[in-house]
Amino acid sequence: MLTKTLDDTTLTDLVADATSAPSMHNAQPWQFRYERSSRTLTLRADLNRAMPEADPSTRGLHVGCGAALLNLRVSAAHLGLDLVTTLLPEPSDPSLLAVVRLGIRPDSTRKPADEALAALHPAIRDRHTSRYPFDERAIPEDIRVRFAEAARIEGADFAFLTPTHLETVLELIRDAEGYDRRDPAREAEQRSWTRDTKTEVPADGIPDYAFGPRDASERATVRDFAGIAVFAGRVRVLFENRPQLALLSTAGDRAEDWLRAGQALERVLLTATLHHVSSSFATQPLEWPDLRWILRDPVFGTGNAQMIIRLGYGPAGPHTPRRPVNQVLTIEP
Repeated sequence: MLTKTLDDTTLTDLVADATSAPSMHNAQPWQFRYERSSRTLTLRADLNRAMPEADPSTRGLHVGCGAALLNLRVSAAHLGLDLVTTLLPEPSDPSLLAVVRLGIRPDSTRKPADEALAALHPAIRDRHTSRYPFDERAIPEDIRVRFAEAARIEGADFAFLTPTHLETVLELIRDAEGYDRRDPAREAEQRSWTRDTKTEVPADGIPDYAFGPRDASERATVRDFAGIAVFAGRVRVLFENRPQLALLSTAGDRAEDWLRAGQALERVLLTATLHHVSSSFATQPLEWPDLRWILRDPVFGTGNAQMIIRLGYGPAGPHTPRRPVNQVLTIEP
């Protein structure tokens, strides 16, 4: 049963955890508002942080907001809070992505599903995107199964690429990276979300220290945020020869599916973090419609590709900046 009004410290902790989620170019395209009278926390898309070149449908924006929503659910479970979530409650207001009703409940009503979510909480602040090489050690099968189960709980499919499919997807990633570099508008949009830490203290975007090294073999799957620019002193190293890539997909391809995909993605990433598995993304082909539709496995694949995830053992990656909570949370009477 939902009872009591939540204090500001608890609300701040919830939203700080939520906004630790990954988002496209670390744009953090979300806004939260809490109404004390109804004990509801609303999640809105911040369309000022959309990317019309790389993400004209806002699919990627929705995935990022879905990841933030999963973190919010994990944080609420950790704090012993009850919550009831409604996705896209107002069809006439598509930027209103979710309404979450929050309250305090007796410990005796705690459910196994809440326990499973709460167990993910230590991973929220430890999860970082790693654009560094991983070693060639294979992820054990039992851990792979846990990733698939994490996605399934949130309504998505997760599968590691078969060897033949992997080669196809690697080619698509390289093709998409080339397309990006030949598109001045996309290159400019990406550059607008990179941050030079010698001249600014960033609160969003990708700081230069998180670019990672260049791949000496030119086969890296991670996006090179340096683009066509050259950074003095940036090293070139060999990345893994056969990256362990997985495809996360959903049966549908509408806004609700994108939000569910984001929740599934973050649940996989937090599970990976708890098992000391590092992660990054290869979103480039997803941003080109003519490449995205052929990402699925031609033999076994179904559904709509929502994310390509690179997983493995290696550096966890540096912390990237987050906007202050007072910039993304409004508390109403």
